[in-house]
Amino acid sequence: MGLPHPLKGLGQLAGAYGVVASYRDMAGHEVESPPEAILHVLKALGVDVEVADDIPRALDERRQALWKRCLEPVVVAWDGHPAAVELRFPADRTPAAVFCHLQLEDGGERSWPCDLTELPVSEAAELGGQAYAARKLSLPSSLPWGYHRLIVETPGGLLESMIISAPLRAYPSHDGPAARTWGVFLPLYALHSRRSWGSGDFSDLEALMAWVAGLGGGVVATLPLLAAFHDGRSDPSPYAPVSRLFWNELYLDVARAPGLQDCPPAWALLDSPAFQEELEALRALPLADHGRQMALKRPVLEELARCFFAEAADRSGDFGGFLESNPRVAEYAAFRAARERQAVPWWQWPGPLRDGVLEGGDYDEQSRRYHTYVQWLADRQLRELSERAREKGSGLYIDLPLGVRTDGYDVWRERDLFVMGVSAGAPPDTLYSRGQNWAFPPLHPQRIREQGYRYFRDYLGHHLKYAGFLRIDHVMSLHRLFWIPTGFEATEGVYVRYATDELCAILSLETHRHKCCIVGENLGTVPPILNEIMSRHNLRGMYVVQYQLSPGPGQPLPPALAGDVASLNTHDMPPFAAFWRGLDIRDRLALNLLDDAGARNEWQARQEAERALLRSLRSGGWLAEAEEDDVQAVMAACLRFLGATSAGLVLVNLEDLWLETEPQNRPGIHGEHPNWRRKARHSFESFSAMPSVRDLLAEIDRLLRGRPNP
Repeated sequence: MGLPHPLKGLGQLAGAYGVVASYRDMAGHEVESPPEAILHVLKALGVDVEVADDIPRALDERRQALWKRCLEPVVVAWDGHPAAVELRFPADRTPAAVFCHLQLEDGGERSWPCDLTELPVSEAAELGGQAYAARKLSLPSSLPWGYHRLIVETPGGLLESMIISAPLRAYPSHDGPAARTWGVFLPLYALHSRRSWGSGDFSDLEALMAWVAGLGGGVVATLPLLAAFHDGRSDPSPYAPVSRLFWNELYLDVARAPGLQDCPPAWALLDSPAFQEELEALRALPLADHGRQMALKRPVLEELARCFFAEAADRSGDFGGFLESNPRVAEYAAFRAARERQAVPWWQWPGPLRDGVLEGGDYDEQSRRYHTYVQWLADRQLRELSERAREKGSGLYIDLPLGVRTDGYDVWRERDLFVMGVSAGAPPDTLYSRGQNWAFPPLHPQRIREQGYRYFRDYLGHHLKYAGFLRIDHVMSLHRLFWIPTGFEATEGVYVRYATDELCAILSLETHRHKCCIVGENLGTVPPILNEIMSRHNLRGMYVVQYQLSPGPGQPLPPALAGDVASLNTHDMPPFAAFWRGLDIRDRLALNLLDDAGARNEWQARQEAERALLRSLRSGGWLAEAEEDDVQAVMAACLRFLGATSAGLVLVNLEDLWLETEPQNRPGIHGEHPNWRRKARHSFESFSAMPSVRDLLAEIDRLLRGRPNP
């Protein structure tokens, strides 16, 4: 690795903890992480290392700890085949016999004695004068899918491991061609209609899904719908949620709340002149004001909650079932209520509250009831939306963000799983030359294993129960994640590995249980092995035209792979019209993200790529030469090209269809641009009636279904 002499051995120590000392960037160049950054990451992982002299001792301790761990906390068994479990013991203290119990998830149990002397030795080592040997124990074959518990009785005590028995390939796992379909994308806050309260809600989303299904489409995609703070000061990014376990009440349709007709205080608010005046003002705003919308919506929801809890009979049935199947909701509601009283981040709370102990006097009971009620209501409306969509043959494409806010519920409750002192991010790439720091703590690779991935399974299941497609933001995190120590630049981060097999096994098992397809956002600095992993486990990749364009005389648009999700762009990219006109280059120059020379180089490369694309579209018959100067025609030709590829899903950004030039998000730019707030230029009623929109979507539908031109 070429580390300086004072830090000799740091690369070995890093590797022993899954910390990658160097990586290849998007151009294929080897990049060495700064030794100081590696040291910071190791310390954040809990390694006792301060100076160079600590490295040899820390490395010896790590090696001994791995051999002293008699049984791994998690083992994967693929497709019902017997898993090989490794048992490690000191060579001179290996028990002659052990007794094994396999407790199945369904309540069944299998038990058997095992003579260790008959098991083959798979590996041996000598550390600190002590010899160790590892032996392979084979579990019974034909294990049912599920999470099972292996208990090994030894003279020294019990050893335990979670056995994940999972299908190798995620849903659908058949080898034949998957059904191809198309869908549309629009952030829910950007969707608006005549009836919504300033931005879209779950009823607007349901209406959009019904409209798409009526045109033959199968999917509506949107940004994360997770819980957020609505205090007017917090980042509105849907990728910085309070929790990955609860929904955002901003998107509730108050008019569909059960019991509204029988709650006079709520009706009094709705009918008041002040309410109606503010509602019309919010509808007229060009930007979604999340805090102001919740200031209008919350008082009505609070009155509905009071009416609801005043009627004991109404708290049975659906509500009782929700509480039973969501045991965390009571604590989450108490956390939100406590934060509203404290008005500071949780690490500034008094000791017991900070440490996770909330008593009734620590928060306002009405506030706790409000947060319980709105979570039930959100879950109910999403469940109804999902059920109706499936009846129409369509599905919801939900985005699962990579991280959560440090001051949110998940980090407060699961703080042992999160690594403080570092932030997740991404190294420099073609779009973000300075790298990205996402300012949230990553999960600890070993501690999530020791927990049996309970938190991961919980937030995954929270999404899968209502999603037809689940997009995993930054899917590279299944393999490795870029950690940036506090005080370091995003260019100075370090990759840390995760247990890929175990994470993929959970994904695969849960997708079959929920009949949901996984889409991995494999854009940016992607190690070659990741795409192999995704292919092996049937995780769909993303094919994005802006990433595929390249200058030169060759084919700038290679065909999408079978099953891929194909689109012109993503929410983090400029819309097609802005990209085609180079407006994104102009923006980055104005914001000093590019200098004059860099802007000239990018503009030249963009023009060459566009000329190559035009040649390709002409040769494929998608674009006439006379249409080359018409950005609408070029955009439509690109979508037709995607419709004719093998992509499993063609996802159309609705805003591209009317040549929007303003992006929803400019990554890495805060304050200068209203990220995550811009409403669509046209309302649902308007764009759903546009012949140009309907005709192009109909053409994509025809191409995907292989029908001839009418």
